[in-house]
Amino acid sequence: MGRHQPGSGLREPRAPAAPLRLVPPETLPPPVLDLTVVVPYYNPGPALRSTVERAVEVLRETGISFEVVTVSDGSTDGSDASLEGMDPELVVQVVLPHAGKGKAVRAGLARGRGHYLGFIDGDGDVPPELLAEFVQVVQKSHPDVVLGSKRHPESQVVYPVARRMYSWGYQQLVRVLFHLDVRDTQAGIKLVRREVMAEVLPLMVEQGYAFDLEMLVIARRLGHRDLVEAPVRIGRRFTSTVSRRVVFDMLRDTFAIWRRLRFSDAYGVARPG
Repeated sequence: MGRHQPGSGLREPRAPAAPLRLVPPETLPPPVLDLTVVVPYYNPGPALRSTVERAVEVLRETGISFEVVTVSDGSTDGSDASLEGMDPELVVQVVLPHAGKGKAVRAGLARGRGHYLGFIDGDGDVPPELLAEFVQVVQKSHPDVVLGSKRHPESQVVYPVARRMYSWGYQQLVRVLFHLDVRDTQAGIKLVRREVMAEVLPLMVEQGYAFDLEMLVIARRLGHRDLVEAPVRIGRRFTSTVSRRVVFDMLRDTFAIWRRLRFSDAYGVARPG
């Protein structure tokens, strides 16, 4: 398969595709590609290489120009080395000390050269094939954000009742605190318009799993309300229990976001949307 050259735009593998263009912001590198996908990971084992390879294959088939930025959150299982030999024009490697998923994703996004910027988990739980479906959404309607939703009626998700109830309860809390009209803030795949990310990214502080929620809350506050939920397919790994530490950390970080939003100007001045 041929390589995509930076700035070459869209190819036409089957039929002409709508471009993923928008006005380039000043706070990110110059946009010379259609899409940047960040793959954060922490000790994912052998799944990482196959996930990245499949992401590259899927994105090639869409015909767009792209890059995949892999970001190690201090992995110690040798997974960094598993990416050796991949095409450096398509796969960029970033290795950081362990500091949390949020910090890893932000580091990758800050290097992004795409007109759309997004991320997908590196452990393979969210299949890279979904990237092609998300690109189709972008090409059709150019939303501010396309976010995966486990609670979308067309999603196919296998996980225990206890985990499902936890997810439902958390989203009810999110609705009450933030009036955020989405059914799932935490699914591990999202694509964001570049100009939205350029405004949101400098205001973000979360380093852990509340990164996704903070990003959506800030985007909405700044008037970016075209949020499209897309179905996901997740068929493995979910366990029946959620550790108390994970629950505590998520609730602590969620209320920290709420306090910043309610009692400070950390997230900028609210704009009508």
